[in-house]
Amino acid sequence: MEKRKLGRTDLEVSSLCLGTMTWGEQNTKAEAYEQLDYAVDQGINFIDTAELYPVPSRAQTQGRTEEIIGDWMKDRGNRSDIILATKIIGRSENDWYRDGGVAPRLNRAQVLEAVDKNLKRLKTDYIDLYQIHWPDRKVTQFGSNPLIYSHPGATEDETPIAETIAAMQELVKAGKVRHVGLSNESAWGMMNYLNEAETGTGPRVVSIQNAYSLLNRTFEINLAEIAMREQVGLLAYSSLGQGVITGKYLDGKQPAGARMTLFKNFGGRYQTIGAEPAVRRYLEIAEKFEVDVAQMALAFVLSRPFTTSVILGATKMEQLKTDIASHEFKLTDEMKKELDAVHMLHSNPCP
Repeated sequence: MEKRKLGRTDLEVSSLCLGTMTWGEQNTKAEAYEQLDYAVDQGINFIDTAELYPVPSRAQTQGRTEEIIGDWMKDRGNRSDIILATKIIGRSENDWYRDGGVAPRLNRAQVLEAVDKNLKRLKTDYIDLYQIHWPDRKVTQFGSNPLIYSHPGATEDETPIAETIAAMQELVKAGKVRHVGLSNESAWGMMNYLNEAETGTGPRVVSIQNAYSLLNRTFEINLAEIAMREQVGLLAYSSLGQGVITGKYLDGKQPAGARMTLFKNFGGRYQTIGAEPAVRRYLEIAEKFEVDVAQMALAFVLSRPFTTSVILGATKMEQLKTDIASHEFKLTDEMKKELDAVHMLHSNPCP
């Protein structure tokens, strides 16, 4: 499998990254081990998780995914072979993440507390890529790239980006974290983090993990140029629109065991009035070229010059095998032209 540079670092990550957010909820520990073993066997060396996982986040299960990964690395004795990414949550009112029931923020004290808990659950003494899951400031929409702007206003306890990145510098100096990345961040936020690094406040961010798919190409509007010029690569998530692109939810279908079937409020981002018309057109293109629609959609994201890695998440091994095979799928110029034509008619229905 192709390896790509992670930002300006010397790390080379696989072009596909194994996502983990269902482990400990929809997937058992044994199923997680099966996915991990298969992914590594196929050449994936990059694993992404978070303190929040599994989803949906609950006090009873929070952190379980990291614990599973930690157990697997210990059992396999392969920590040095894995490039491990995890995350610290941003602003939240959920009271089960921090000691004393404190509302999560990205201030220095909480960054230092969170990373030690990450490390303990993961049974490791360092994290390759520590990502800020979402901003501390209020933003107009989760993901920070809205099509319709609604000003959220500031808050009195908003943690300055300078404080957050300075705390990350402490983690790097202590050897607990090798590199820092962003997630669900906007162009304004990304440039502020980069500017703080230029002034010596903290480490330079090396990646940004945002949603990017045929149903959501908002990353291209402003962030893509920054990613290319500043060498802060995209780690794309939801590249199948939580499975919506496969057509399995069309006409109100609720497949047994599917995420949006189990968790009714989980998929609102991909259940918009513009989603179904776009999905039907993409399915038509896949049928015309006699290709798998999931592989076509993933290959599209992989082909973008600003993409470092595409994060795959699957609950079933059959899904995972299909998705991993997408790294061998090559889009033709004719396919790209038709995909862009659909995008012009159905632009970003699921931002």
